[in-house]
Amino acid sequence: MRFGTFALDEALGVLLAHSCRVQNLVLKKGRVVTPSDIAALRGAGVTQVMGAWLEAGDVPEDEAAARIARQIAGANVTLSAARTGRCNPLAAFDGVVEIDTSAIAAANLIDESVTIATLADKQAAKAGQIIATVKIIPFAVSEDVMARVGKALSSAAIKLTPYQARRFAIISTTTSDLKASVITSTEDITRQRIAALGGAIISSTRTAHNTADVMSEIRAVLSKGAEIVLIVGASATVDRGDVVPVGIVAAGGVIDHFGMPVDPGNLLVLAHVGAVSVLVLPGCARSPKLNGVDWVMQRLVAGIAVTAKDIMTMGVGGLLVDTPSRPLPRDAAVYTRTSSGLKVAAVVLAAGQSRRMGPANKLLMEVAGVPLVRRTVMALSAAKVSQVVVVTGHQDAEVREALKGLHVEIIHNPRYAEGLSTSLKAGIGALAPDVDAAVVGLGDMPGVTAHHVDQLIAAFDPDADQAIGVPVHTGKRGNPVLWDRRFFDDMRGVSGDVGAKALIGANESLVYEVEFGDTAVLTDLDTPEQWSDYLSKSVS
Repeated sequence: MRFGTFALDEALGVLLAHSCRVQNLVLKKGRVVTPSDIAALRGAGVTQVMGAWLEAGDVPEDEAAARIARQIAGANVTLSAARTGRCNPLAAFDGVVEIDTSAIAAANLIDESVTIATLADKQAAKAGQIIATVKIIPFAVSEDVMARVGKALSSAAIKLTPYQARRFAIISTTTSDLKASVITSTEDITRQRIAALGGAIISSTRTAHNTADVMSEIRAVLSKGAEIVLIVGASATVDRGDVVPVGIVAAGGVIDHFGMPVDPGNLLVLAHVGAVSVLVLPGCARSPKLNGVDWVMQRLVAGIAVTAKDIMTMGVGGLLVDTPSRPLPRDAAVYTRTSSGLKVAAVVLAAGQSRRMGPANKLLMEVAGVPLVRRTVMALSAAKVSQVVVVTGHQDAEVREALKGLHVEIIHNPRYAEGLSTSLKAGIGALAPDVDAAVVGLGDMPGVTAHHVDQLIAAFDPDADQAIGVPVHTGKRGNPVLWDRRFFDDMRGVSGDVGAKALIGANESLVYEVEFGDTAVLTDLDTPEQWSDYLSKSVS
């Protein structure tokens, strides 16, 4: 190929390197110059063009891209049309991409004119998704280069293994202090994971968090025909000798590997009982965000074996997100903690429709002559907080009137009917950029006082991994909850009507509990019965 500037007398058959726009004449890049083009250019005062002249032995860019793409495309891979020197292999089905990484690297080392980019090996792909792209840099490639690239590539350097219809069983272990809502939320998220892989759930059960019951439940789901068993422990597995792994072994299983160099996902347990794969999910599986569990599940559903070695070699590329357990928040480049003390804000969620209370809005009902929402907001405002944000939704005007005269910021959430998570996002989004943490409370907790909030703040120590403050009464966790700012991004990503509860379970190592001698942190008023019971007691 000869590239350069050509006088019009020599330009016939030249591929234009750049679009030519002169007066009313427009000739696009890549156009092969024709006799009429030359006449039009000359009439417009153009004397030369820049482009490429293909010589014998040159392969045009589209043809070259298509040839290479056809060579690397293996099973279940289709191809786009070649245009502008590019051809894209596509996934024919949902599944896992398998890449001959050595072959692709070898091909890319042949010549600068040929480039092949792919997804990572063993990465999930959706049907129709681009899984690789072949791009020819110049307008043509020599046959010699094409031959050397062809030799470097295997006949199927890229293939896709589709997901198979697998039968799943979910086992959730329980303890007395683990809220049912947390278990339910995790089960829902796990179902979503399975559904995304085209799996069928044949069993979803709960059992006590002890070895004997875990063993019995595993045997029960195996008898139902489960092919993959997912176990969500009430507490994170910390050793092969912990409750759930021992239960697997007691059921006749083998622990293949404990832990993985993927974050989030470090505490995964990979095991099997006969031909059935068993995964003990780490705490991060309580969140829908991508983690190491997804990588393993994707491979298993596609029928790709996962060994201990496979797990141990996932480290490069295994840092999936900037996880909260690391000391700095994600926006550390633009934010540093103050040296003069930690700033903590308060967010009060007061947008709900109060459906279980009947026709009345519980937030506007009075306790000791004060609207419930005003009583709650006043308590949090009296604490050692730098900012108070109240998120409204249902009956916005009436709630604002109930808060009239208080020095707080009121944010309306127009999407309040979509669930608690939308109000949480609105509240976090309204916080000042320099706050270190936020105490998130509900608008219907009449017994919570500034003392409760101040105790949570006093124990907050993010440098010592005390980053999520949870109030506790007789072993039961309640509200409000203090969140270090490193979780704000994750809180913006929650959905549904469960708020950020799943983040607590996914980050137990960062949770600190503050014990209170009263029931205020457990008391919210959702129903007429709860309201009547509360008012029957002495309210100061």
